[in-house]
Amino acid sequence: MRRSTRDQDQDAARIRRRLAVAGALCLIAVAGLMAQMVRLQVVHHDHYATLSLENRIEVNAIPPSRGRIYDRNGTVLAENRPSYQLLATPERIPDLEATLDRVAGLIELTEAQRERFRARVEEARHFEAITLRTQLDEQEVAKLAVHRHRLPGLEVDARLVRHYPHGKTASHPLGHVGRMTAEELRHLDRGAYRGTRYIGKSGVEGAYEAALHGEPGMARVETNAAGRVLQTLERRPPRSGDDLTLTLDLELQEVAERALGDRSGAVIALRPDNGAVLAMASRPRYDPNMFVEGMSRERFQALEAGGWQPLINRAIRGTYPPASTIKPFVGLAALEHDVIEPGSEVYCNGEYAIDGREEPFRCWREGGHGHTDYTEAMAQSCNVFFYDTADRLGIDRMSAFLEPFGFGAATGIELDGERSGILPSRAWKRRNLGGSWYRGETLINGIGLGYFSATPLQLARATATLANRGRVIEPNLVREGDAGARARPTAAGGEADGAGIELDEPDDWETTIRAMRAAVEHPQGTARLIGQDLPYKLAGKTGTAQLAEIEHQAEAQEAAERLRSHALFLGFAPVADPEIVVVVVVEHAEGGGGAAAAPAARAVTDAWLLDDHSFLEQLEAGRIDDSEVEDVEQGPRGGTP
Repeated sequence: MRRSTRDQDQDAARIRRRLAVAGALCLIAVAGLMAQMVRLQVVHHDHYATLSLENRIEVNAIPPSRGRIYDRNGTVLAENRPSYQLLATPERIPDLEATLDRVAGLIELTEAQRERFRARVEEARHFEAITLRTQLDEQEVAKLAVHRHRLPGLEVDARLVRHYPHGKTASHPLGHVGRMTAEELRHLDRGAYRGTRYIGKSGVEGAYEAALHGEPGMARVETNAAGRVLQTLERRPPRSGDDLTLTLDLELQEVAERALGDRSGAVIALRPDNGAVLAMASRPRYDPNMFVEGMSRERFQALEAGGWQPLINRAIRGTYPPASTIKPFVGLAALEHDVIEPGSEVYCNGEYAIDGREEPFRCWREGGHGHTDYTEAMAQSCNVFFYDTADRLGIDRMSAFLEPFGFGAATGIELDGERSGILPSRAWKRRNLGGSWYRGETLINGIGLGYFSATPLQLARATATLANRGRVIEPNLVREGDAGARARPTAAGGEADGAGIELDEPDDWETTIRAMRAAVEHPQGTARLIGQDLPYKLAGKTGTAQLAEIEHQAEAQEAAERLRSHALFLGFAPVADPEIVVVVVVEHAEGGGGAAAAPAARAVTDAWLLDDHSFLEQLEAGRIDDSEVEDVEQGPRGGTP
């Protein structure tokens, strides 16, 4: 049946309408496309061009070389040396697990290292090289080189890492570097540490991190869509960190550490004229190289085993009762305030009683020292003489006189973490303990016990002030003028700004120093052990800080090691023109200050003044006879009031 003309016209009209709608839609689509092209290529051209460039160009950081550290004579204490690591590129390894098994058959590869590597493979792009093992030794590198044909996708790479060539020697003043923690990263300038995994943790390494670190360089590289590097467009080399020269003398540092032997404690040696620290020994020691590539929890626990805390720098963080080493300063205060005269005598029967206390304060020598003047009391460390002196001096005048010597305040040395110790006073006790001051406390503070505490470095600064006859210096560890060194707040020479102690009678300095010489030279001096055949004049003072209430020294020898007394010695030489100050603290010593600490000081002064190590060798060989030396300054019977 033929369709009518009208139906055909309607169909044609319908088709024309549909074509018109389709054409309109096409025009709209083309217009939208053109508008989008205009928006992308004209309106937002700069934005998308930048994104495109960033996808194509990467900026990689080049880590700087860390500054070296030298001793005063130019000997390297901290350097950078190549460290070999094994890198693996996953996409070039046909069978990852089989390759790991082959590596484990050639070199040590723990399961923990394998697990770490697998985790990194999951996170990284497969064409990137991933660290499989670090700290390869030369034998391991050689084995891998021989079997390289069996290890596709693996290569040995060398990079610079921190190295301490002298191991444990000077580990505490030097400090160490270690991997950055998440907490450190939150506070660091990420731009300055791009490409760096290590940061100074302690000692000079930590205190001078900004100077030693340097500035990272930059490499702009072109990459393809997959992230592969096509070419290097620009390269800016890094700036190496500043080198530092310390005041330490490595040879003297070794002598100081050897003189301590296996005992816990500290030795400080410094020049009294400018405060330069010549040796800063602390035992037990540790090897800073252990921390450079990271330390496992097991190794760290093994390091801390025994509870002697080898990471603590006892020279600046150890606080000890100064014991009888405080007597020269108390005696000087008494002379200044006319409480005593050089010829003043006190009768010592071994005890000193005060009203309101049943138990007397006692001297270390049972039966006492008899009639004793200032020089004899200093030489024999008579407690009764200084009980009486402190009692008449009073805590107010005592603490006020000792404060300018630096007790109770940090020295300001360039190392972080220094402790300030305690200089007891009425105000200190009221502020910290909320109590009143008692007369008996004045007496025991007069022999350096009670609340009194000081670091070895504080004692060294105070001793330098004695040696300088009142001129106060600030200890320093980094040689002034070196690049990157902190500006000292004093004039050249290390003298404290505006500091100095002037006495009404300047001769009192010499009176006290003569008394300290007697401690070394007197036949009954507590430091007489080191006075034998001494070719120079040495002024010194021993001290023994009792830690437990023990009736007799024989009982002390049988007490547990941690209840033994601390042994101390401070001194300087030559007396007329001092070149060195030495302070020694031996923790829980077998013997008093004269037997346990003074010989270490003699070994250090001999090495510095005479370049003679014979006394040290005798000390190490056990040929120093200390059987006749005893000087345990025990506290008052019944404890502190």
